[in-house]
Amino acid sequence: MEKGVAKGKAGLGLKKYWSVLFKIVFSRTMITFALLLVQVFWLFAGFKWLGEYSELSLLFMLTLSAVLLVYIVNKDETPEFKLAWVIPICAAPVFGALLYLFIVGNWGNIGLKKGLDRRLKETGPFMHTDGKTKQEIQGMDSHMAGVGHYLEEIGGFPTYRNSPVTYFPTGEAKYQDLLAELEKAEEFIFLEYFIVERGKMWNSILEILKRKVKEGVEVRFMYDGMCSILLLPYSYPKKLRAMGIKAKMFAPIRPLMSTSQNNRDHRKILVIDGRVAYTGGVNLADEYINEKMKFGHWKDTAIKVEGDAVKSFTIMFLQMWNSSEWGQEDYARYIRSDWKVDGSSHGFVIPYGDGPTTPENVAETVYLDIIHHAVRYVHIMTPYFIVDNAMLDALQYAARRGVDVRIIIPHIPDKKPIFAMSRTYYPDLLAAGIKVYEYTPGFIHAKVFVSDDETAVVGTVNMDYRSLYHHFECAAYLYRNEAVADVEKDFQETLEQCMEVDMRYYKRINILNRLMGRVLRLVGPLT
Repeated sequence: MEKGVAKGKAGLGLKKYWSVLFKIVFSRTMITFALLLVQVFWLFAGFKWLGEYSELSLLFMLTLSAVLLVYIVNKDETPEFKLAWVIPICAAPVFGALLYLFIVGNWGNIGLKKGLDRRLKETGPFMHTDGKTKQEIQGMDSHMAGVGHYLEEIGGFPTYRNSPVTYFPTGEAKYQDLLAELEKAEEFIFLEYFIVERGKMWNSILEILKRKVKEGVEVRFMYDGMCSILLLPYSYPKKLRAMGIKAKMFAPIRPLMSTSQNNRDHRKILVIDGRVAYTGGVNLADEYINEKMKFGHWKDTAIKVEGDAVKSFTIMFLQMWNSSEWGQEDYARYIRSDWKVDGSSHGFVIPYGDGPTTPENVAETVYLDIIHHAVRYVHIMTPYFIVDNAMLDALQYAARRGVDVRIIIPHIPDKKPIFAMSRTYYPDLLAAGIKVYEYTPGFIHAKVFVSDDETAVVGTVNMDYRSLYHHFECAAYLYRNEAVADVEKDFQETLEQCMEVDMRYYKRINILNRLMGRVLRLVGPLT
């Protein structure tokens, strides 16, 4: 009898194993991966055919490679991007040319850019700095007035007074505050996030959202399509819509080799009733509140903006939401202009965004401006450090002219190849007098700049090519806002949990790891 039961259990276990294996093999993720491999195969096949079919076709491809090299060298891009493509085209002219045309064609972003441009024009009337604020800034600091002018002219991002900011030094602090604010929602809730994973954090938020929908609150939720690879079912938006939540994925992953697949929505925006907005590094998953320990203690930061500046986060969300929609949005319905803040001025706040469809690299320009105009210090927290020569030169020059430049990165990485690349910068940074630290308790995911007790940036922008060139990002530029002091205080407290890096430490890093980092830096701009 017992043998029969054991045999039955073994049979059920085997059946369950094959069922799980079947689901994995025929999942959307595996099918997407398989189709990408098919494209790679045909790319190699085309390379071989063109190389062997006739001398004429080979001559054509060599000519095309030469034309592409001239085009790349003269293109308005950083030298690092150019080098990343010049090397493969020179090393294997036919294959390199085909790869460049196949990947950099970037046809996937044409429709998105048109959609965003259309929404930018529609929201333009709402995005202007009022005259009183302009006068106040000009009278206070002409350089700050210039920064505000740049952000408004290039991206349409106004400067605001009347906007208190609350800084959260941990994901846990943001989470608790967010739950309380969600409970107060009466009209609408907008959520835009890069990562969403079911667990304590998301489940508790979802319970509130479902309840608010029943109370008549409009809820819109957009998350990046990368989540459909491992974290959420591809049909998850449909499940949310059944709950009454307006839900969609941004750029669902498709089996197509193109750099547009690398242009992800890395922003984190949450707006409640047009009165409060959140941004920062914290996504909606349990590691961000240390309910799940993936890479030691997870250090992250976020801010809550209240008052007039919430308008920009509201508009940024609606622009992205409607970039793939055809209908007309009633933007005025979601704008609040009657917000009053008790007490004196809270300095200035400029919420801003950046992305691969914008005419300039706004996020990098803001970081560079802070570095160039620092007098006493620039303190930085970033999970990744893979920068171009312009950023590296700016940091080195700042340190050499006496500015206290300090950078905190993780000690326990979430992506080892990226960490290996980040560490290759240590010799150059240390030689210039820049102090580098690793956060020993675990992984630091904060994206923070703070300078001279006057200026700070908190947002989603990492110091790597993905954030600075490939992803859609957002942040808040703070000037003489009360939260700047809180950012610097958190930096100093975090510093106490870090180990300072020196050349002896760098030389103890495994030589193969250092070599891997150096090699990977060749393709760093494309990652």
